[in-house]
Amino acid sequence: MFRVGVIGATGFIGTPYRKEIRESPDQAKLTCLCARRRELLEAAGAADGVSALTGDWREVINHPEVDLVLVATPDALHHEAVMACAAANKHVFCEKPVGANVTEAWEMWSAFRESGLAHFVPFWTRYHPLFASAREIVQRGALGDIRAVVSRWQNPRPRSIPLTWRDDARLSSAGSIADIGSHAYDTIRWILGADANRVLAHGDVVSPEKPDRGAINLNEALDWGRSHDGAGNSTTRHGTAFDYANIAFAFDTGAVATMTVSHAFFLRKGLAPELELHGDDASLSVDRVNGTVNLMRPDGSTEVLKTLDDDDWGNRFSRHVFPAMSAMLDGESTDHPNLEDGYRVQLLTDAAATSAREGHWVPLKSIDPAANSSTE
Repeated sequence: MFRVGVIGATGFIGTPYRKEIRESPDQAKLTCLCARRRELLEAAGAADGVSALTGDWREVINHPEVDLVLVATPDALHHEAVMACAAANKHVFCEKPVGANVTEAWEMWSAFRESGLAHFVPFWTRYHPLFASAREIVQRGALGDIRAVVSRWQNPRPRSIPLTWRDDARLSSAGSIADIGSHAYDTIRWILGADANRVLAHGDVVSPEKPDRGAINLNEALDWGRSHDGAGNSTTRHGTAFDYANIAFAFDTGAVATMTVSHAFFLRKGLAPELELHGDDASLSVDRVNGTVNLMRPDGSTEVLKTLDDDDWGNRFSRHVFPAMSAMLDGESTDHPNLEDGYRVQLLTDAAATSAREGHWVPLKSIDPAANSSTE
């Protein structure tokens, strides 16, 4: 039984996570919650039956009835909390991107890698049946050697959505590049079993100015955006974190890839498959919107290899997180994403952000002193 404390308990991510934990009473119990807004925190405590409520994240980590800490705060606030968890001998679930930069990600992974503590990073796409099917098809060699990858991860937000911390480069690791690009890249490296070695990116803020409604969370911003056609009485300004990027990268295997990520309202998903994998012998597409995995052979013939009508994730904590952590504590080798994956993904997202700012190819440089070379 995990006793869980949540830092960032009332945000866009923390709120559904708490619900899934509440609904896993045989595996975990919520014991302490932290959030910056007292009215939301008290409502969360009432919903969860939790009396230990605080505005100080340190009190969660030091609480005697907490052994697992969920870090669901803005990117720039992850590092200090995760390092404190390691020092306090607490297991950790850390949202992605795990750090504000790759140095933070490396320090977090280093603190946990020999600690005997459990750690999990929610790269949820690994658990989607269509992507899991694509990985199995690639691993059995049905496509031959993978030569090219095309990935599209477009997550449009309402035209009138106000600014949140995700639009603020001081709090967001690299905007859309790290927010949804981390999911997309982890999926690719997981399917291929390989890491990129260099990257070239164009990143920008392509959305028009957005209303500034102050320090609201994403749920509140989405609700406001759906109910307003314009800024109303709000002032408007541009965000400072990338909300669009087109990223090219290459692998040691010789495979090349291109990835588009965006939160702009006008880049809508569903017109094309989310992922294409092109091999010597065949090509494969994953179309999450239409629920299919499609194979194309060199002669142009096609075959639907998998269909999915129900995109229900179920309880991700009950199905994946708690079993993954229990297996790690039992010393079992698993394929669940953890802080090492968070670090390796951040090598790509950091290099892509650097490339977008500087306008040239950037190598992925490991800062692991034990690495055999300067590239991953």
